[in-house]
Amino acid sequence: MRLTIGVDIGGTKVAAGVVGPDGAIGERVTYPTPIGDGEALADVVARAVAELRAHHPAGAISAVGVGTAGFVDEARATIVLGANLGLVEDPFKERLRRRVTDLPVVVENDANAAAWAEARFGAGRGCGHVVCVTLGTGVGGGIVMDGELQRGRFGVAAEVGHYRIVPYGRRCGCGNAGCWEQYASGRALVAEAHDLARTDPRRAERLLKLAEGDIERIQGREITQAALEGDEGALHCFRTVADWVGMGLADLAAILDPECFVIGGGVSDAGDILIEPVRESFARHVTGRATRRLADIRVAELGSRAGIVGAADLALR
Repeated sequence: MRLTIGVDIGGTKVAAGVVGPDGAIGERVTYPTPIGDGEALADVVARAVAELRAHHPAGAISAVGVGTAGFVDEARATIVLGANLGLVEDPFKERLRRRVTDLPVVVENDANAAAWAEARFGAGRGCGHVVCVTLGTGVGGGIVMDGELQRGRFGVAAEVGHYRIVPYGRRCGCGNAGCWEQYASGRALVAEAHDLARTDPRRAERLLKLAEGDIERIQGREITQAALEGDEGALHCFRTVADWVGMGLADLAAILDPECFVIGGGVSDAGDILIEPVRESFARHVTGRATRRLADIRVAELGSRAGIVGAADLALR
């Protein structure tokens, strides 16, 4: 049985695991992510690989796949821009190959890796045309068409969070304004709740109670808890964000026409509280809605495992 090591590099931790050909994860390790130092980051990944290989006989591990936050070039070798990692034009694949000399190494964007995992082993399995949208602090994406991951000419396709849905709208950390993630992300959900608490504290009473009266302490966990309890203020926040999500998916459907959308990320933990209004918004806004077949909208199944699984499976290819 071919085994691969998948590595998921995030802004706070490096998670790695041994992955089988069926997408199942065996042993796992985690380390803190060093920031602003490509050599130190390569050291951490190499240490994780060595620790995992120690559990298996020589030759059992066939490759290493790395999914990392940020832009990765078309050669799957250089982290062109990893803002949350403090890296620019970092030759990460070469750094890692100097430390892991006997295995093939592939570097991929983390959202692409997660999308591939969901398309192969998760909510999108059985569909040839899948668009994965991750609703976390920002909005990430991955596109699988005809069973192939779409990376674009320069390797940075599917940055769906940064297409502009509102001309001259809210400023975004990418340098533009009006990006989709400013309206459809976990950050947008929190901003909506804070605005509600400031302007209509009676309606936000439950949210304020969970945050012990401090508006700034109202975060995604408190909003989700209140919504699951049926609190109308929290549900209003989710419906607002869901409407923006649905509008964005409708625009993506007009361009890509996928068979299904897979929605992941922390915001999707709310389940039907988010997904049902997203489906309603999508159906209202998609072009040709009266006659066209609508893409299915599904909740991601693999959760935090997706990055590890997708990176590992891509390394085999």
